[in-house]
Amino acid sequence: MKPAAFDYVAPRTVAEAVDALGTGGRRAQVLAGGQSLILEMRLERIRPDLVVDINRIPALDELRVRDGTLRVGALVRHRAFESAHAVPGPLGALFARAVGNIAHPPIRARGTMVGSVAWAHPASEWCAIAVALDADVEMAGPRGARNLAAGDFFQGPLKTAGQPGELITSVRYPLLGDDTGVGFVEHRRTHFCFAQVAAAAALTARGGVISEARIGLVNCADRPLRAHAAEAALTGVEIGPPLDGYRLPENHPFARAGRIAAERDAAPVAEPYADLEYRGHAIAVVVARTLCQAASDQRSRARALEGESR
Repeated sequence: MKPAAFDYVAPRTVAEAVDALGTGGRRAQVLAGGQSLILEMRLERIRPDLVVDINRIPALDELRVRDGTLRVGALVRHRAFESAHAVPGPLGALFARAVGNIAHPPIRARGTMVGSVAWAHPASEWCAIAVALDADVEMAGPRGARNLAAGDFFQGPLKTAGQPGELITSVRYPLLGDDTGVGFVEHRRTHFCFAQVAAAAALTARGGVISEARIGLVNCADRPLRAHAAEAALTGVEIGPPLDGYRLPENHPFARAGRIAAERDAAPVAEPYADLEYRGHAIAVVVARTLCQAASDQRSRARALEGESR
């Protein structure tokens, strides 16, 4: 099937892209990696009047760390994060653990992190991480530039707070401290399916006690979520000895946090291969396993810091 006819422009600057989007109205679409957009156009579920190809704007192909913040430009591909060393510290490790779950190598070579955020699919790994870490979405539009917290940006399946004529130029993440451990666990029917449920976690601890927990939920509602109730249940909890997330006692704090995330934070819907009971159980299990992974990572980082201070 071929897409419906459309006009095409390839601007060289952000200002030119914004001007083009302004003339295209609500039926203009931005092309970066195109891994979702092109398929939807071929199936004619999306019929744009204008496609604005931003791949010739060098300013958007930038991965920069400055003042404790990582800025990911709109043209930075998924594969840029496959190495944990691409981004400093625990944030790079979290990205590396998450990115391997995104489709397969050809998709990761072309698709972009910011494009995934712009698409706002509930099963997107990047969207949930952005919400969990309080990332900022940076946009340029006819009325100038503006920033919006990721938690306010996502409004539903494929729905965002972006306005017609606006271009997402980057997403900014705060770097994670060296005393933070990270985890990411995903459950899906097959390797090439979207996640039925996934979770990202960042645990900061001092003296073996959790001082801050951040948990992002993937495909647990109509938008990415931060599991605030589960996070609150973990504050002040001891990290404890290493635990196998697949054999976690039911009374362990991580298991309780998983159940809280499923019962109080998530709002799943039934799917053809997963009813509500199954999905609730999967959320609880995946969150608990992710927390075990993050705790193990935190202990390793704490030992490394102790060794460096001696």
